[in-house]
Amino acid sequence: MTVPSYATRPPARNDSAAAAGSDTPAPASSVAGLLVRVKAILSDKSDSRLAQLVAGKVFLVRVAAALLALVSQVLLARFMGRFEFGIYIYVWTWVLMIGAMSDVGLSSAARRFIPEYTELDQPNLLRGFLSGSKWLAFGVASIIGVIGAVIVTLLAPHLDRFTVIPLYLACATIPIYGLVQIQAGIAQSYDWPNLALMPFYIWRALAIVLLVGGCWLTGAPTDAVTAMAIAVAATYIVTFGQLIALNRRLKAKVSDGPKRYAVKTWYATSIPIFVVEGFYLLLTYVDIITLEHFRSPDEVAVYYAAARLLALVAFVYFAIAGATTHKFTQYHVAGDKERLAKFFSETARWTFWPSLALCAGILIFGKPLLSLFGASFTSGYAVMFILAVGMLARAAVGPAERLLNMLGERKQCTTVYAIAFAINLVLCLLLIPRIGIEGAAIATSSALVMESIMLYLFAKRRLGFHVFIMGGAQS
Repeated sequence: MTVPSYATRPPARNDSAAAAGSDTPAPASSVAGLLVRVKAILSDKSDSRLAQLVAGKVFLVRVAAALLALVSQVLLARFMGRFEFGIYIYVWTWVLMIGAMSDVGLSSAARRFIPEYTELDQPNLLRGFLSGSKWLAFGVASIIGVIGAVIVTLLAPHLDRFTVIPLYLACATIPIYGLVQIQAGIAQSYDWPNLALMPFYIWRALAIVLLVGGCWLTGAPTDAVTAMAIAVAATYIVTFGQLIALNRRLKAKVSDGPKRYAVKTWYATSIPIFVVEGFYLLLTYVDIITLEHFRSPDEVAVYYAAARLLALVAFVYFAIAGATTHKFTQYHVAGDKERLAKFFSETARWTFWPSLALCAGILIFGKPLLSLFGASFTSGYAVMFILAVGMLARAAVGPAERLLNMLGERKQCTTVYAIAFAINLVLCLLLIPRIGIEGAAIATSSALVMESIMLYLFAKRRLGFHVFIMGGAQS
């Protein structure tokens, strides 16, 4: 039997060394042992190792994006002033929330159907999904954008006048956002994290801050309308560039041939996912939206700055989830429950411990980081501690909702997020008028804690998995 390289024992000490009583290994042996371990790591082609590498790439991209976002938000706050920056953040929050749902769950369904069609050797359906899902996402998102513009027109007399034009521009962004979503889902299903994330999170963000900065330097307007117009243009340009690059890679990965379109099947899977993700996004953004109605744009800006800094912690979760979700489907289709349980247990550890370390670091340097936005932004420091509780609660159960979704427990996920959203909304309505941004943070953190508890209970009862970080892989 061949002994794997990673199991190779270190060379035995020679007799002279033993006679001398030396316990210090020879330098050559230390180097050789290190080289053996490095070689073993590099030659490890297991799914766990691949998932770690992909998750690491995703995390690095998201961290780079977060650092870029931090710098860009600081610069935008200074270029635009706190009031205009608060308007921009409010409107862009609507873009992020509605845009993320504009593909009606197809981007998440990609992580279900692409590995399934590949595993079951159904190339016609695979080709059909890769082509048809992009058109479907763009078409549905365009309809949503038009409906949004109609709603803004009807509500214009009741809206603050300085938000109307930015909201129209937000509606113009929605159609292309549907394409952003599905392209990211396809790319992540093929373990192409750079292609999935860099166009939107790096190149778009960089273009926005450079162009707004150019306006500031030349004395041109740097209000919310200008920033939103630049954001719309940048999003369209980078998304079409991503489309070209993605199609080129897919040609090398998937051979040409006939296509089969199972639209009903795709939507039968994606719509329940869409409902789950809809409640999740409402849960994520309800604090910002509610704040805008009860508090000034200045307070919205302070809260957003604090939340954005803590969002670095969430990037660990999203990196792991993006790199592993399609593996849940693969193991489930193959009927390998034991491997699935073990793999999820690994993902929970990968999620929690880095999240804990990152959260501690951000809180330690919270005040200096907030002061980058402006001296008055340090008033959001307490908000960071409150939000950290919810972030760590979510990290403690790993990507549990992705596991439930991929294994057909979408109704349970919908229940979890509907209840969590209701908790968040009710607490926001009760607490924000009374205690301001701290109330928003308490509402959000409470909802995240309850969400994590419910995900743990459903995963244990429905699937037999113990998803809490301190537990085992299976009950």
